[in-house]
Amino acid sequence: MGGRMPRKKTEKPRVLFVDDKNDLASQIAEHFAGKLFGDSYDAYSAGPAKDIVDCDLIAEMYAMGEDIRRQASKDFRDTDYLPADARFDYVVYLSAKAFEEWSGKTPWKGRQILCDMGSRESFGATDDLELSQCYAALVARVRSWVEENMRDEERLRSLISA
Repeated sequence: MGGRMPRKKTEKPRVLFVDDKNDLASQIAEHFAGKLFGDSYDAYSAGPAKDIVDCDLIAEMYAMGEDIRRQASKDFRDTDYLPADARFDYVVYLSAKAFEEWSGKTPWKGRQILCDMGSRESFGATDDLELSQCYAALVARVRSWVEENMRDEERLRSLISA
């Protein structure tokens, strides 16, 4: 098994969602994975650097009936929110930039998956309405990915990139 300890049968697979600052797509993915599949997975999110969770995202999700106000941005070394043993079965990169920079270089050797969801820089909004629509589209993309790919672990396993 290459030094990895096998998971106890009673433990759920752990999934870590990663983006650049753990402030956007990874927060959305952590929220929906926990909400929709909390009985099947333990979901976390982090980034190489932490920031604050994007305030416009919090407002947009709240307007959609999804409350992420208690979520916190975490970096890779966070000991308050991430498991002490740093074991993750899947590390899902929601940013191509983060995947290129960190895949295989993080402390976690879980199966690496790339699922680029874009970033705020890619929004291209020119006013508040367009910005709100960009956030709503990102939330919908991430939620759809979580619903489709975390429904069963075999599907998630089929997406392994590295």
